[in-house]
Amino acid sequence: MSPQRPSGAWASAALGLALLQGAARAAEDTTQAPNTVSDVVVTAHKLDAARTAVEPSLGASTYTLSRQLVESLPGGENAGLNQVLLQAPGVVQDSFGQFHVRDDHAGLQYRLNNVILPEGLSVFGQVLSPRLAGSTELITGALPAQYGLRTAGVVNITTRSGAAPGGEVSVYGGSHGKLEPSFEYGGSGGGTNFFVSGSYRRSDVGIEAPENATRPLHDRTDQFQGFAYLDHILDGQNRVSLILGTSDQRFQIPNRRGLNGADPDGLGLTVLGQSSLPSEALNESQRENTQFGIVSFQHSTDRSTVQVSGFTRYSTLSFDPDPLGDLLFDGIAQAAGKSDFAGGLQAEGMFELGRRHTLRTGVILQADRAASDTSSLVLPTDATGAQINDAPLTIIDNSAGTQTQTSFYVEDEWKLLDSLTINYGVRLDAVDAFRREKAASPRVNLVWTPLSGTTLHAGYARYFTPPPFELVASETISKFLGTTAAPQIAEDDAARAETDDYYDVGAQQKVGALTLGIDGYWRDAKNLIDEGQFGAPIVLTPFNYQVGKIRGLELSATYAKGPFSAWANLAYTRGKGRNIISSQFNFAPDDLAFIASHYIFLDHNQTYTASAGASYRWGNFKLSGDLLFGSGLRRDLMLADGSSVPNGGHLPAYTQVNLAASYRLAAAGGIELRLDVVNLFDARYEIRDGTGVGVGAPQWGPTRGVFGGLSKAF
Repeated sequence: MSPQRPSGAWASAALGLALLQGAARAAEDTTQAPNTVSDVVVTAHKLDAARTAVEPSLGASTYTLSRQLVESLPGGENAGLNQVLLQAPGVVQDSFGQFHVRDDHAGLQYRLNNVILPEGLSVFGQVLSPRLAGSTELITGALPAQYGLRTAGVVNITTRSGAAPGGEVSVYGGSHGKLEPSFEYGGSGGGTNFFVSGSYRRSDVGIEAPENATRPLHDRTDQFQGFAYLDHILDGQNRVSLILGTSDQRFQIPNRRGLNGADPDGLGLTVLGQSSLPSEALNESQRENTQFGIVSFQHSTDRSTVQVSGFTRYSTLSFDPDPLGDLLFDGIAQAAGKSDFAGGLQAEGMFELGRRHTLRTGVILQADRAASDTSSLVLPTDATGAQINDAPLTIIDNSAGTQTQTSFYVEDEWKLLDSLTINYGVRLDAVDAFRREKAASPRVNLVWTPLSGTTLHAGYARYFTPPPFELVASETISKFLGTTAAPQIAEDDAARAETDDYYDVGAQQKVGALTLGIDGYWRDAKNLIDEGQFGAPIVLTPFNYQVGKIRGLELSATYAKGPFSAWANLAYTRGKGRNIISSQFNFAPDDLAFIASHYIFLDHNQTYTASAGASYRWGNFKLSGDLLFGSGLRRDLMLADGSSVPNGGHLPAYTQVNLAASYRLAAAGGIELRLDVVNLFDARYEIRDGTGVGVGAPQWGPTRGVFGGLSKAF
């Protein structure tokens, strides 16, 4: 059955009617606000369930990571959110704390309680901490119409709210100079729930080491994070809520040993009479700062829910170079400061039109203002590229821009039979940034439960994905001509929006406490977006392949019964792209020429990825472990004639095993001790080797580390 496509006028009228209806009912309702703790908790759970019904992931692939699972992982709530998500199917580990979902470089959208958190300037740091999450969902596949613009995966975090009152203080640390004190506290009263948390982390391994070293050189990090949630129940049908968060993270850029800035390690340059510098002496650093806020009003009845939210995020990133060292090694020393301010409105509603139909509709408006200020030291060159003077020149290159995004969707969940549901809809998106682009994106999902415990799903989604505005390069190439920073290619087409035809088919079978899943997907992309790290500032830059092809298969299994739980995932992916058509000046001419006529593997493609873990509790003692396996990210393939195939090879496979144990001292009033071992067998493996399209320096996985923690609940 082909999805019906409602007109824009009808959809807009439906949304306007919905919001007016919600406002009118809110004004007329005379239900008393709850005034006891138990009343607050019950009403909060009811409103939480209604809020979730606004945006179900019907037909998509959803993997839920509960707070209990997170606490059983090594590091528990002290781990980064990226480490937690690596336990989900199809999630691939990369350097700089990044990860990839279903062979997409980025393409992730983060939501807090279903409200969009705008993208920001963050490379190394994790802005969101697992300790603020009650549960975390990773939603992938053929997404319903309410999810758009970032569609590789949706990370939806249901925040802790204080419905279970109490708090905890803890201190955690161990190997590599790691120390992390933290606190969290929540409670309820007078119709209000609240939860706050905060942490400080310092470590001597802030970024993956660029060499096989137990103690990386110049790699300290200091990170502060804070979070607050507050909601107030006006009555049994209405609630207002506020979310606030902050993150301030500082990183030293780690150094490789044994290089000297002169040939063959450097470019053979001379700066004010000096032609060499030990790489151990380099001193580069980066700071990333973020603040965000969300305010929401929710109105729910037995047959409808409306939520209107305002959201904002301000982020900055600054890179401080080593003036002499960067000139000798790279031919440019660039001090970079970037900022991005984003804000918007998200208004959505769910309405039961009868026993068989549920209508969902919404409007999302967002605006971004991004600014980039750079001051670059370079050396003058002649027409052949040879240095002609050892006195550095300063090039100032500042820019700013604005982006607006307008999105609207409407969809109908139609229960054809008690065991068969079709969810169909359409999404309209318009983006005005470096280019003006728009698209209509039809979506349809079919879910069938032929037997108890058996679920089959199939879906199609048309996706429209603009490039990340805050990362689009704004360098004025002409300013660098005749210097050591001049590109080999002057072509610099603006990044384009990607469009995809995405198909997904899967099944899930429950057998007692065991759940088995299989999911296959294929994706044909036009203007496929990828990202690369070019130059010394660690800022990723988006670029487009003219076409892309991505295929994959995921297998999953979970088991939970009594004190024992276990999970295992295996994913196969194959992603390729052809012909780079934007930001060409960042690439070598030989690579561009080869890619123009050949499909190549995406640099973040990893053919096989697996994760697994288990946890068992004896009374107050809990033992758990997990593992990560990867067949290796891509690298250039060197040929016998001295040429290379971009991304034609891959790094060696690796397996990392981690263990965790904890014991609660019941007689000591809520004190818990924990011991974690990361990389138990000290497997030494490279995540990146420095080759590949858009790949920067080499990075290695973590060496073995032993960490301990002490926490006190109150």
